[in-house]
Amino acid sequence: MTTHVFIVDETTFKYHLRYMFAGTGSRDRDIDFNNNPNSTFYPSIKHAAESSLVSMMADCCRIRKGDYIIFYLQANLTKKQEGKFFGIYKAAGDAFLDRNDGNQFLINQLGKNLTFRVRIQPYEVYAKGVTEWKALDEIRHIQSPYQMLWSLIYRKLKGNRGNTMITIYESERLIDLIRRENNNIYLSQSQSYDYDDTNGTITSITSNYQYTGRITPMNILPRLISKDHNNNAYETHLQMYITQNVGKSTSIDTALGILGLNIEWIGNEVSCGVGMQRIDVMLSVTESETRRIIMPIELKAVPANANNITQIKRYIDWIEQYYIPNRISTIQPVLICKTGGLTNALRKQFHDFNISANGRYLPLRYIEYTVNLSNNTINFFNTPY
Repeated sequence: MTTHVFIVDETTFKYHLRYMFAGTGSRDRDIDFNNNPNSTFYPSIKHAAESSLVSMMADCCRIRKGDYIIFYLQANLTKKQEGKFFGIYKAAGDAFLDRNDGNQFLINQLGKNLTFRVRIQPYEVYAKGVTEWKALDEIRHIQSPYQMLWSLIYRKLKGNRGNTMITIYESERLIDLIRRENNNIYLSQSQSYDYDDTNGTITSITSNYQYTGRITPMNILPRLISKDHNNNAYETHLQMYITQNVGKSTSIDTALGILGLNIEWIGNEVSCGVGMQRIDVMLSVTESETRRIIMPIELKAVPANANNITQIKRYIDWIEQYYIPNRISTIQPVLICKTGGLTNALRKQFHDFNISANGRYLPLRYIEYTVNLSNNTINFFNTPY
C-alpha cells in the first residue's frame, strides 16, 4: 500500500478537508490532450510544459483505492509556523481530472488550479500534525542514515512534486510519529473536517460539504500513440500509462512476470540521490509471505542502447544502500524499451551485467513494446536475449 504526501497551504488545506479530496496542478495551465491525440496548447515545441503536466498526472495515476494520503502543510513564515504533516486519510478511488477551463470546482475558493485530484475518506484522522523538524531533521532515534525519510528530504532539496510517494518503511515511521504526537488518540469519524488555523489543528465538523465537481477519467494512450507516430518524445507519457495500468491484468503485468501477484507499493520518478537521478517506475511485489521483490524499471521511448545499463547499475547501488536495509527484498532490474534495438553487442552487455551480479540481483528482465496506430494499442512483451 503506497502512501502519498500532498503539499498544501492553509487555504487549500481547509477545502481539502471539508470536501474530502486531494489535488495538484500547475499554475494556470489547462490541458486538452487527455483522451485526445491532439493539443492546441502544447505542440511539439512546448514539450517540456506538456511533460511537466503529464508527470503530475502520473503522480496521481499511481494512487490505488485504499492507499494512504497524508498532507504536508507548508510553513507560514508570517505566523512563524513550521511545516507539518497531518493524517491519516485513504484514497476513496482512482484519481481523476477537472480541467482549468473556467468550470473547475472550487478554483476561486482555492485560489489556485488543482487539475489532478482524488477523493479521500478518513482512516485515522489526528488533530495535531508532526513538524517537519521532527520528521526530517531530528535524528535522536536514528542509528543509520538509511533510516531517514529520504523521499521527503529529496523532495525538499529539489523543491518539486506536489504529490510525493514515500516508501512503506518511511510511511510506517511518519505515521508512527503522527500517532505519538497525538498520544494515539484520533478524532471521531466525520463526513468532513476543517483546519483551525488559530490552534493549528484539524477538527471534526458537522457541516455536510458535498464534492460536486467533474470526475473525468485520465487516459494518456491516444496522446502517447500520436506522439510515437509523429516521432515526438513521450517518455513521461509512457511512465504515466504504466503507473496507471500496472497491476490491472494488462500486457505490462504479463511482461513483468507479476500477473496475479500483489503489488504492495508503486513509485514513479523515485529520487535516488541528491543529484537528478530518478528511477522512472519502481514496484514492490510480494510473491509469497517470505519473498518480496523490488523492481527498479528504466523506461525508454526509443530502442535500447548501451547507456541504459549504466543507469540501472546506479539505481541498484542506491537501492542496496538505502532501501534494502529497511525492507529486505530481492532486486529485479527491468528495462522497458521500444522494439528494435536488441543487437548482439547489447545482448553481450546484458549477459555481462547479469554475470557481475554475483547474487546481488536477479538477471535483467528486458521488455519491448510496440505501438499500433491502426487499432490504438500498446503491447508489452518479455524479450529473451
